[in-house]
Amino acid sequence: MDPENLKKLEKTGYHAIPIICGPTASGKTSFSIKAAKMLHAEICCCDSMQIYRHLTVGTAKPTEEEKREVPHHLIDLVDPDTPFNVASYLEAAYSKIDELLERNVLPVFCGGTGQYVTALQKGFDFEGAPVDRELENTLREEYEKNGIDAIYRRLIALDPECEEKIHPNNTKRVIHTLALLESNKGTTRDIRESSTKNGPRYPFILFAIDWPRDVLYERIDKRVDIMMEQGLLDEAEWLYDQHLPPECTAMQAIGYKELFPYIKGEKSLKECVDLLKQHSRNYAKRQLTWFRHMDDVNWISSDEMDDYNISLLLF
Repeated sequence: MDPENLKKLEKTGYHAIPIICGPTASGKTSFSIKAAKMLHAEICCCDSMQIYRHLTVGTAKPTEEEKREVPHHLIDLVDPDTPFNVASYLEAAYSKIDELLERNVLPVFCGGTGQYVTALQKGFDFEGAPVDRELENTLREEYEKNGIDAIYRRLIALDPECEEKIHPNNTKRVIHTLALLESNKGTTRDIRESSTKNGPRYPFILFAIDWPRDVLYERIDKRVDIMMEQGLLDEAEWLYDQHLPPECTAMQAIGYKELFPYIKGEKSLKECVDLLKQHSRNYAKRQLTWFRHMDDVNWISSDEMDDYNISLLLF
């Protein structure tokens, strides 16, 4: 860790940058706004879908009123047809951190994308593990011609651990990971460990919000109903009309892909909404599993949220 970065951070009066994470519908936004006000901080998004312009309701972006309460950053960075990965996010995040610290303002990160959170906490450095883009394009063309099965088998042959971590339906990640492995020596674990040898660029401290599972699922179902009232279907229709490739990340976003069968006249709206609720609950379960496997997480139970003083761990 660069001592100069520590000096810049210490000028804010704090010794670590907080990251507030947790499953979908857990109340991260409201908690982060409360924390940011307490810390005289500004919020940085840590969500892989909120970076897309035009996708507002389905990605649960902060409202205009919430953005007036506390400035929010790293939202609406690119259009839905623009490739964006963890390395892209880190570049934008570090740039925003530097900008805020230059003003002696503490960044508060908030979001539920485990890969982004881990990349910040561990200090992933992707320059040491480049991906051959020509190879990745070749794999993508192979997939479009012959499907994903053979590519997935090659991936598992190179790194058997990927079978547990990457579903074959996640074609974009399958292709990218195989290109990564064929561009570098070792397994994904080897590459990841090598990429973190210099440690994080700044000290981060993690806070994760936890709810009883049944209550969280009720919150998720209610949230989906509210999103539908707020115009989620209109957003899904707009995205569908962009005619983006099916492997495009935005087209795979939970909240939109479930509504496409209704738009195409293949299923009823109720069937699609029920599936959206189910997929959202499944995603929340995966998020909790990810965060429970991370190191040094400060868990905040739902009944602690109102009185939790985040600043006590930041001095």
